[in-house]
Amino acid sequence: MNYRVVGFILAWVFRVVGMLMLLPCLIALVYRESEGWIYLLLALIALAAGSLMSMWKPKNMAIYQKEGYIAVGLSWLLMGAYGAIPFVLTGEIPFYIDALFEIVSGFTTTGSSILTDVEALSHVSLFWRSFSHWIGGMGVLVFILMMIPSGNGGSHMNLMKAESPGPDVSKFVPRVRNTAMILYRIYLIMTIMEIAILLLSGMHWFDTLCLTFGSAGTGGFGILNTSVASYTPLQQWIITIFITAFGVNFSFYYLILTKKYLDAFRMEEVRTYLLIVLAAGLVIMWDLRGMYRTIEETARASFFQVASIITTTGFSTVDFNQWPAVSKTVLVALMVIGACAGSTGGGVKVSRVIIVFKSIKEELHTLVHPRSVRHLRMDGHVIPEKTVRSTYVFFITYFLIFALSILLISFNGFSFETNFTAVCATLNNIGPGLDMVGPAANFSLFHPLAKVVLIFDMLAGRLELLPMLIVFYPGAWKKH
Repeated sequence: MNYRVVGFILAWVFRVVGMLMLLPCLIALVYRESEGWIYLLLALIALAAGSLMSMWKPKNMAIYQKEGYIAVGLSWLLMGAYGAIPFVLTGEIPFYIDALFEIVSGFTTTGSSILTDVEALSHVSLFWRSFSHWIGGMGVLVFILMMIPSGNGGSHMNLMKAESPGPDVSKFVPRVRNTAMILYRIYLIMTIMEIAILLLSGMHWFDTLCLTFGSAGTGGFGILNTSVASYTPLQQWIITIFITAFGVNFSFYYLILTKKYLDAFRMEEVRTYLLIVLAAGLVIMWDLRGMYRTIEETARASFFQVASIITTTGFSTVDFNQWPAVSKTVLVALMVIGACAGSTGGGVKVSRVIIVFKSIKEELHTLVHPRSVRHLRMDGHVIPEKTVRSTYVFFITYFLIFALSILLISFNGFSFETNFTAVCATLNNIGPGLDMVGPAANFSLFHPLAKVVLIFDMLAGRLELLPMLIVFYPGAWKKH
């Protein structure tokens, strides 16, 4: 274990968190809120401490897979632990576990909340919790990759693999730093586009910023107690389109930008993802017939919630906890499936679902034709055996964590539907669940120990399970 390079990365994370914490101070200036002084003080402390610690650059900057995974896991723990402090010091969320739950939900783009009255928060804290979605959407380590130097023998790719969602992560260009820059350029352009369109639709600038941060990061923190229900139908459709777009694999946009249109539209995962959105929306529309006044309102409610759930954004325009059983079953299935790999969405990812179904089909074919030898393919390319194996390991680990988490939080005495969807909502980084954690409720009812379990689930879900598990694996900390 190269402890010095891990410490160097954590120092840079501290610097970046401090730099990003300065932005809420600008909101405090606009609204003349005294809470901004606390954010400014904490930002300066993080900048000073991070700058001081990063002065001692390790001689060996090699980042191997072990260092990459542990650095990413510790970085997200550090971000959450420090990012929660402003809520406590301002007195807006006085209990630290609650504040930690809220900010980890923000950074992991989950959107689950313990707040019973969101509108009681200051503008500066509303901005910070929404902005945390945007920070976590693409990943702070991907941002840092554009700044820290590389070393010999290891690779920045090990950091990107540990933080980026999906069974396989590839570079767009030979240099990982340039890949990180391309990702953030696409992310920033799409963010600016949504801000511009929402402003043109007549939305207030503060609401526009906060909702765009939530859409881009596929988070779900609203700044109104009604989430997105109070906005106009046009604005709801705009948000629906953009959260669907942010759930697409960013490789698709890179291929479009490089004019490789045929390669882009041949992406099996993107086609499957859009087909699932369309099919689920139509099924729910049919199931909700007669519940709403017009076809447009039915379509808007159906496709908004489908897009919000499959991308694990978590915004809501209606209380879907009151929907019929078929619609709620479809939404729970979408919670697990999630968005595309290489997007800002959560869940197990569409690509993994495709790999599993292809594996089942191949196994059936082998039973019928024992002597045949075929390979799993996606987009015309053979899926590496390592990727297939990692998919199986992911699903096994996922269901073990899922089951254990349900068991641990069940001691609260709530219904199985509440416990099941609470874990589903946090492990898949969705936000709302059903029953007592539905879109009209929150997670404040859970015991602090149950909240700790759900915090772990949010972090594990965002980091694809293994980077969080390896932090607690004793063998990873041995020097040799």
